[in-house]
Amino acid sequence: MAELPPSPAPSMPHGTHALSRAGSGSRRDQARQLITDLETRGSQALSLFISCLEDTGQNMLASLLRTSSQAARQHPEAIRPLDLKPVVLRPEGLKPESLGVGKQDPLMPTPGKLVPVVLGPKELWPAKLRPEVLRPEVPRPVDIGSGGLSDVCAQDRAKGNANLAYVLSADPCGRCLIVNNVHFRRESGLRTRTGSSVDCERLQRRFHLLHFVVEVECDLTAKQMVQALVELARRDHSALDCCVVVILSHGCQASHLQFPGAVYGTDGCPVSVERIVNIFNGTGCPSLRGKPKLFFIQACGGEQKDHGFEVASTFPEGQTPDSDPEPDATPFQEGPGTVDQPDAVSSLPTPSDILVSYSTFPGFVSWRDTKSGSWYIETLDSVFEQWAHCEDLQTLLLRVANAVSVKGIYKQIPGCFNFLRKKLFFKT
Repeated sequence: MAELPPSPAPSMPHGTHALSRAGSGSRRDQARQLITDLETRGSQALSLFISCLEDTGQNMLASLLRTSSQAARQHPEAIRPLDLKPVVLRPEGLKPESLGVGKQDPLMPTPGKLVPVVLGPKELWPAKLRPEVLRPEVPRPVDIGSGGLSDVCAQDRAKGNANLAYVLSADPCGRCLIVNNVHFRRESGLRTRTGSSVDCERLQRRFHLLHFVVEVECDLTAKQMVQALVELARRDHSALDCCVVVILSHGCQASHLQFPGAVYGTDGCPVSVERIVNIFNGTGCPSLRGKPKLFFIQACGGEQKDHGFEVASTFPEGQTPDSDPEPDATPFQEGPGTVDQPDAVSSLPTPSDILVSYSTFPGFVSWRDTKSGSWYIETLDSVFEQWAHCEDLQTLLLRVANAVSVKGIYKQIPGCFNFLRKKLFFKT
């Protein structure tokens, strides 16, 4: 409802002045005209105006308006429709001629002149005079996949807080060793891992983009694998913030206390994941104390094939019906006297700042396509490319597990053993 201007004469009540502006004629005619004007301002305008009059003690005027309103509702034909015309709003004392009224189309304002305003119901406005509501542009939240804007803020807060996230500010960030076993000795009984070179190239490029110095070792025996890992652990990592080890090989189950599984050297001899991880503990690698040590294992955890639940069969993106997935599995039998004793548990150092990501659940096979590489590495590379700039490692691995779990007819789901103390955001 528009605010009525103050009365120029002190002796005239505010409501009476408003009524006198409603038109000429008797006070009842003026009241009816005012009612009509108020009703054009909305269904509640009149009743609110009468209430204001009563609150300010102008009961007589309020009674007159209420009576006229009731009469208007009972005899609507007595109220004739108004012939609404544009009214030019101008400063007091300014003549209409100076505004160019009658000389110029009111719908085409010129600089320095005011726009005509139509008083009356919106339904009676000319189409060209209906105002457009201008709203400030509000940027829409971007879908980042994990949640929303609150998640983005939480991630940003964690990145800048050394108590919540590891600080990866060094450049290079750390060293990354990739062991890629493709060709195995005949006596090992292990098949050539066709397609593994695709995985190796993907990860070499990906970790280079994440500011790691990448080294690749191919076709190592079990002894050579251990030697390469020990050499890496003995290097000085004081100026670096992180260390990554990737093993691409055949694998199997193995006796363990903390980390399951084992990977094969090209001679057919296994190296347990637990041994690989313990090479980088506080004793073997003091310059990495308190720094994240990441292990990515693309190898089978056993021989079981997961048929999954009964769902509609679909071929994953990039995989055709004639593709040839192979398992990275092979049988493994423990020799006598190799079972760890229960009292050895207390003597092992507690793992910290360590994450081991497996391509498959322990006991099951891990699938590798002979043309496009393994499901796990292909997905890991894709997820890192899309989300590593804004999400922590744990969230990235959840994305990988979800994407791999829906591939193929035989099923596979990656998993991890996480002993990190903080969130880890890669440097991108």
